Amino acid sequence: MSGNDSSKSRSGSRTKASRGKASGGRPQHKRGGKQHGTRNGAGRPRSGGNRNGNQRVKEIHPSKFVNTAVTPVERPPYVATHTFDDFEFSKPLKQNIAQRGYVTPTQIQDVAIKPVLEGRDLVGLADTGSGKTAAFTLPMIQALLDHDFEGNVLIMAPTRELANQIDEEFRAFAKGLGLRSAICVGGVNINRQIKALRNDPHVIVGTPGRLKDLLQQGELPTHETDVLILDEADRMLDMGFIKDIRFICDTLPPKRQSLCFSATITPEIEKLLKDFLHEPVTCSVRTTENNDHIQQDVIEAESREEKIEILGELLTQPEFERVIIFGQTKHGVQRLADKLNKKGLRAEAIHGNKSQNQRERSLRAFKDYRAQILCATDVASRGLDIPEVTHVINFDQPPSYEDYIHRIGRTGRAGLGGHALTFVPRGG
Repeated sequence: MSGNDSSKSRSGSRTKASRGKASGGRPQHKRGGKQHGTRNGAGRPRSGGNRNGNQRVKEIHPSKFVNTAVTPVERPPYVATHTFDDFEFSKPLKQNIAQRGYVTPTQIQDVAIKPVLEGRDLVGLADTGSGKTAAFTLPMIQALLDHDFEGNVLIMAPTRELANQIDEEFRAFAKGLGLRSAICVGGVNINRQIKALRNDPHVIVGTPGRLKDLLQQGELPTHETDVLILDEADRMLDMGFIKDIRFICDTLPPKRQSLCFSATITPEIEKLLKDFLHEPVTCSVRTTENNDHIQQDVIEAESREEKIEILGELLTQPEFERVIIFGQTKHGVQRLADKLNKKGLRAEAIHGNKSQNQRERSLRAFKDYRAQILCATDVASRGLDIPEVTHVINFDQPPSYEDYIHRIGRTGRAGLGGHALTFVPRGG
């Protein structure tokens, strides 16, 4: 078993409900004798903008939501040059790694762990789901055990969910090793986080906004930071965190180790790397450049009630094993989850009106397969690494095409096939 948990493979053409082609024939979604046609590239966009809740949505032509999945070019399996036993990890850390079933490193782990252990700055270009969290967590734990530095490790992530995932992985690998962590994210009691920071944690994981709040209150010990890690840097910049990141980094000691992980390199990220990293090693293992491997289609429906009725029938089909449904508003997402539960479907919801603990419980139920469906606002479209999501359904159209790309990127991960369906108005 490798550090990447996904081991199943799925065919990209498995779902009967999304056999549409980007041009030519018009696939049909049948329901109780009626047919709910999908829109292909020949459709004409409706005039004016759509509204989901109170938010104005940019009109996106339905053809942008249609794609016949292209089978990715077969790549030879990656042959790691190391095993985890080859790295200079302590015996207790190796035992924790083995207990989690990790034997052969993923590609990013194979190429990144050694330079990080050597204290080098590093740029890691890797897809979500490639095992990059262990690529920086494991060498950081070893450095702490070796007392390579006396300060802390500061890890910034774009979302509360990703920050929690990083903290969970750190705690699992550091079990019984006497290392402490503090997680600093919005949506939870800041006083508890202040208390955790005053307990002198070895690792601090947080989102830029909350970390900045704590820094301004004099509670974030950035003057003691020996290692800075930016995870999913492209997502953080997409979400507008660049000023918060720079505000925090300007208070860090100039002599430190810095690591940056990202799926893409944009001019803004290049500038960030130039400002904050010193002669970094670049490890690029990124393989997914687009979403062409995801089967994408649309479903025509006129009203919310009709969409819920269609959903109820689609979600009983066996191929809809693990589904994320995106809505535009917090109340709408919660109402949708409630409606689906009344239909006997196992649905959870995450949105801004839920506490962090409630969101974590919902995510855990979905990850543990106790829930088939996760209804979410766009808070879940970035930064989450949930393996084996078979379908993404856009109950409400996304505000922009960029948001659409982020949403559907929750499926088709780690070489698996994926399906995306988007509800659009009928006719036009």
